Amino acid sequence: MRGLKKLDIFMVRQFLLLFIGTFCISLFVLMMQFLWRYVDELIGKGLSLEVLGKFFWYMGLMLVPQALPLAVLLSSLITMGNLGESSELTAIKAAGISLLKSLRGLIIFVVLIATVSFIFQNDIGPQSNVNLRQLLLSMKQKSPELEIPEEIFYSGIPNCNLYVQKKDLETGMLYGIMIYRMTQSFEDAAIILADSGKLQSTAEKQHLLLTLYNGEWFENMRSQELAGNANVPYRRESFSKKQIVLDFDNGFNLAEASGISQSATAQSIKQLLHHIDSLKLYQDSVGKEVRRELRTMAFNTPQVNKADSIAAIKYEEKGKASVDSLFQKMSPEKQLNLMQQLRSRVNNANVQTEFRSFAAEVNFKMVREDWIELVNKFTLSFMVIVFFFIGASLGAIIRKGGLGVPVIISVIVFILFYILDNTGFRMARQASWSIAFGKGLAPAVLIPLATWVTYKANKDSVVFNMDAYRMFFIRVFGLRVKRHITSKEVIINDPNYFDDVRKLSLLTDSVRRYSRKYKLKYLFNSIAASIRYKRDPELDNIIADLEAIVDDLSNTRDRFILSYLNKYPIIAEKGLGRLRLYRELKQIRKVNDLMITRIEQLTKNI
Repeated sequence: MRGLKKLDIFMVRQFLLLFIGTFCISLFVLMMQFLWRYVDELIGKGLSLEVLGKFFWYMGLMLVPQALPLAVLLSSLITMGNLGESSELTAIKAAGISLLKSLRGLIIFVVLIATVSFIFQNDIGPQSNVNLRQLLLSMKQKSPELEIPEEIFYSGIPNCNLYVQKKDLETGMLYGIMIYRMTQSFEDAAIILADSGKLQSTAEKQHLLLTLYNGEWFENMRSQELAGNANVPYRRESFSKKQIVLDFDNGFNLAEASGISQSATAQSIKQLLHHIDSLKLYQDSVGKEVRRELRTMAFNTPQVNKADSIAAIKYEEKGKASVDSLFQKMSPEKQLNLMQQLRSRVNNANVQTEFRSFAAEVNFKMVREDWIELVNKFTLSFMVIVFFFIGASLGAIIRKGGLGVPVIISVIVFILFYILDNTGFRMARQASWSIAFGKGLAPAVLIPLATWVTYKANKDSVVFNMDAYRMFFIRVFGLRVKRHITSKEVIINDPNYFDDVRKLSLLTDSVRRYSRKYKLKYLFNSIAASIRYKRDPELDNIIADLEAIVDDLSNTRDRFILSYLNKYPIIAEKGLGRLRLYRELKQIRKVNDLMITRIEQLTKNI
């Protein structure tokens, strides 16, 4: 038991250092991706370091729950891959400790990380989302002149192109102002030049007040009466101070400001449940009101009362009278008045129905968004645990550490999760799928994957062992495997060169006799090349003699002999074609001649 505690501490220590590093990297990548959405709000506007610091701080807090699953996946892959590559995982299993037991400490630690992720999504994340949106809105409201770039024509103002040569961020003054205004056509264009000016927001935050100093106003005076004239009159005005009101809200409206805290991403679970109950209560009250109005509207007209209508229907059922008979007994004036009143009531009912339908659709959409965000707080936290089992199991199977293979696998798994989760979110938000199916799509795919790879890793499966797959395809297709013999640092016994020369000569004779016996040289056609040769004891002896010679000569220090040894082919155990066999036997004879020549040069002075 004490050994397991030490092992748990060791595993957590190995995982923790990597988790901190991968979490910082994951958070940085997500922040850079999120930053591209607001890059136009930040660049070239002279924002202070305090404002930028708040922006990145709120953005980082908001993205922590999304960075945790990716960090856990990558760190668990690298941790188990390093342990497997250094044979530490093999030693743990050799001590009789299974994979799941060795991961006991890490499982507890990852559950704590998932709990932290849930707390961030429920408490810290919503408030950070609100603070971030308020910061962006305040940036637009407080300093609208920051939207205007220097020495570039700015077309963000409707029907207006504004050019500013220079601006003072401390005082808010603009210098070297040039404005092109165009409402209907070129003939209605106006050009305004000013030495300086100042831009301010109006009280309702829907317009901009531009105060200009020391400038001139050029404006065409085109009118319908002068449409046939070739010359267009214009007016010129010089001013020392002039104020212009511009329509400019830059996407800001009061509903957005008041609805920041009402959005689904800016609420905790308690607030979401309360908001959902409020929306359902409102929808139920609207439904009751509609049912009440429909009851009161039935057969309730100013000219025909309810009793007469019921009596007419009963008479019609008995075949005694018609409902239209009541209408026919009226005078033409009353008929016209009744038709106008009924038409007015139908139009009003139609307008109310459309409005209530639109309100119900908006209400239904808000309820779905609240439920999606509510479910997302649980699923995203749970995916931390799922990603850990996927990463730890794949790392134990692949046994490759570092940032190579683990990063590739992590990216593939995370992209799969992102595609499934984003697709389910969009389809659920559009009401094309149910919320349970949309938000449960990614867990439904990744949980069985995590279970399967954990089972395979616990059973020491080689399902993801690339070397095993490589050797399998080599044996199936008869691919050639090259030798990799290098110089040994410590040599106990030197090669017996004289005996090796004799063995090489005998091997050459054996190969030549074997080729002649089976006439491999004369079967150079497509049919013979496709025939699989059946192994026999004579070929097995040739291969055994070759491997014995290679094993003895691998103890040499001569670099030429080592290079010749690597030229010897490795004959496949089965599935060898006749043409391939002839080529490899020919290669053996060629290398034997080179080897004998080199050994004779080495043994002249012995």
